[in-house]
Amino acid sequence: MLGLNSGNKCPQIPQGFVLLRSEPVSVPKINRLLLRCKQDTHQPRKLELALKKSDFYLTLLQKTSDNLVGFVRVTSDKGLNANLWDLVAEPGDQQETFMSIMVFKAIEIIRRELPGCSISVAAPLISLDPLKANGFLLDPNGIKTMGFRL
Repeated sequence: MLGLNSGNKCPQIPQGFVLLRSEPVSVPKINRLLLRCKQDTHQPRKLELALKKSDFYLTLLQKTSDNLVGFVRVTSDKGLNANLWDLVAEPGDQQETFMSIMVFKAIEIIRRELPGCSISVAAPLISLDPLKANGFLLDPNGIKTMGFRL
């Protein structure tokens, strides 16, 4: 869940990379990135449907190779809750930077387009520092979440 007092600046997108919103991305590319990040992959048909039903998703691409290096998907009930799913970034020296960029931009969009929604995220341990830096609290007041596997 996101704390109220997170006034961070957006991390700079490294030169040679581009962040896109809800631009078509191949399901196999997403699954390959999830696999490289040691996260669960999804059945292609179900992931395709999840992308269509999502409010938006962000992809971070390397411009020269069109290599997918970051991904997050956002759903909302349009009233109280917004959820970040499948938050991943290419392992390596820039993983935390990539993760911070996607988290910051997702929060920025949610605050602008879905004001008043609390924000939760299902994310791997590697993302804890970028999430905390963007104002997230780990299980605030003992609140635990549940998830549904695609």
